Parts: sequence; structure tokens; C-alpha cells
Amino acid sequence: MMPLAAIILLVSKKSAVRWLIHLGGPGLILLGLADNSIIPLPGSVDVITILLAAHHREPWFYYAFMATAGAVFGGYITYRMARKGGKETLEKRFSQKKVKRVYAIFERWGFASVAIPAILPPPFPIVPMLLAAGAMQYPTRKFLTALAVGRGIRYTILAYLGFHYGRTIVKFFDLYYWPVLGILVAFSVLGALYGLFEYKRRQKAESPKVPRAKPQVRRRTA
Repeated sequence: MMPLAAIILLVSKKSAVRWLIHLGGPGLILLGLADNSIIPLPGSVDVITILLAAHHREPWFYYAFMATAGAVFGGYITYRMARKGGKETLEKRFSQKKVKRVYAIFERWGFASVAIPAILPPPFPIVPMLLAAGAMQYPTRKFLTALAVGRGIRYTILAYLGFHYGRTIVKFFDLYYWPVLGILVAFSVLGALYGLFEYKRRQKAESPKVPRAKPQVRRRTA
């Protein structure tokens, strides 16, 4: 599924994007708080980091640091929520099959299960691993270090690319704004339909099946 936030940013180009660019680094912290907490906005921090670095108002590594700081703060909120609520926090949001898979990944990889998803771009999800870290009482210092390392690598790369190639990227979107928007909307709709289909299929599979009553055979009396 394509990032919904990227579509929102494209649609509201003249308002939201300019407002966030005007905020600069603090805007990245606000987005990072939302993206890594209870209101995920996949792709939003990536887009704004590139655009801010392309404007050259501050050194590119400043924007990498601010994006990372917002991500760590937001991730910590999610982690604390799951740490307080226990495993029920994760089990209420996802299917049993996915919860078991997340627990298995976290038990095997630990530090890497947080750091690697933090590096990967959308649509790879990180929120399940943040919740798993809290639910399984993973040490706070190790969790924050893993999240900071992963997001730090990701936003450092994006800020560097934005600083050197961001103007070319911005010109591309200016020239092909509507075609790109149409493609993103189309993929988002297809992703939403697929997600709805999977949800209905999972609900049907997990619903208890009522056993059919066996038909009673009447015996003939002589």
C-alpha cells in the first residue's frame, strides 16, 4: 500500500508542505512523534526531510538529527504504552497469527528487530515491533539505542540525498504533479481494497464455526 501521508502532502501542497517547511526542524519532530506513535503517517517524515534539506536553509545533518529525534520520541511513547498495557496492547490491534510472528521475530533478533525496520522505508511497518518491545519488557536503553541507530541511518541518507539531489526531485514533482498524484491515489485505493479483503478473510477464518446438527433418523415402528 502506498503511503497515505505522501498523498496528503501532495494534495495539500500549498498549505501543509509550506507550513512544515516553514517550521523547519521542529516540524520534523512533530511529524516524527505522530509517525512513530498511535497516528502513523508512513512516508511523511521522509518527504519533508528531503524537501527541507533541498532548501539548504540549515546543514543537511541538522534535519537528519531532528527527524531522528522526533522518531525516537514518538517511538518511546508507543513503547511505554505497550510496556504498561502488556501483551494485550499488541493482541488487540493485530491478528493472533501476526502477533505470534512478531513475537517470534523479536525473541530471535531483539535489537535488530527494532533497528532494521527503522531503516527500511514504507511499506515495511515498524509499529508492531515498537509495541512488541514494550509488551515483552525489552530494556528501555537498548530499545532507544536500536531505534535511534535505525532512524538515524535512514534520515541521514535521506537528508544527504535531499541536499545534493533534492532540487531535481522537487522539479520532477512540479512537472509531473498530477500524473504522480493519480498513480499514488490508484495504488492507495488498490491497497485499501486488498487490506479490506484480507480483514474480511481473517474475520471469517477466526469466527467460531457452529457445528451442524445431525439429522435424526426416525425408526419405523411395526
